[in-house]
Amino acid sequence: MDSKEFPELSKRSLKRINRARYKAREELKDQKKDWVKNNYYETSDKLLDPVVDTLPRIDARTLSCQEFRNKYELPRIPIVLTHAMDGWPAMNKWTIKKLAKKYRNQSFKVGEDNKGNSVKLKMKYYKEYLACNKDDSPLYIFDGNYGDHRKKCQLLEDYKVPEYFSEDLFHYVGERRRPPYRWVVFGPKRSGTSVHIDPLGTHAWNALISGYKRWILFPTHTARWLLKQKLPDSEAITWF
Repeated sequence: MDSKEFPELSKRSLKRINRARYKAREELKDQKKDWVKNNYYETSDKLLDPVVDTLPRIDARTLSCQEFRNKYELPRIPIVLTHAMDGWPAMNKWTIKKLAKKYRNQSFKVGEDNKGNSVKLKMKYYKEYLACNKDDSPLYIFDGNYGDHRKKCQLLEDYKVPEYFSEDLFHYVGERRRPPYRWVVFGPKRSGTSVHIDPLGTHAWNALISGYKRWILFPTHTARWLLKQKLPDSEAITWF
């Protein structure tokens, strides 16, 4: 990204954004061209097949924890729970405009470098990046440490763990020893994560506050070679 293509960005914003992009994707040989070499900004909507959504919608207002466990959790049947987020402050407070105002100078994780270190970007710069990026696979906030930060921990006040997921055995080992277990996630079109298993084989529940998100769920008996196919890169947009 440069000032000629994005004159609306200040030199400081471009510097911070480009530094984060470079650290997050050091494997790209040409940092100017390789981020946009597939032109997914223009073509991804046409390339992606329509989703045939067959997942059942289950009303959380009439579903007991025992029913959830017996009907869906134990037989490993994926579902979408509706009305599980009713009353969450996040439904009104978690907009780009409001988040960028409240957490303007707070840094959020947008990737990892080749050594596994977190790559972070302040919210004010990420907001600008969202508004103008044309990257094939854009930077994606996936922050798992917000709950331990003196300012960002206020995000915890905006949602409540649904009763179906309240059982938490890792709670007994303490905060320092337990694996990562909560994340705040958001990004623009084409962003996302590649195929992965959650830490220590745990199972994450996901709440979609706004926008649209695609998931691919593989059954436990899926052959390893299907998940480890050699692709041009391991970015989420490549899989889809």
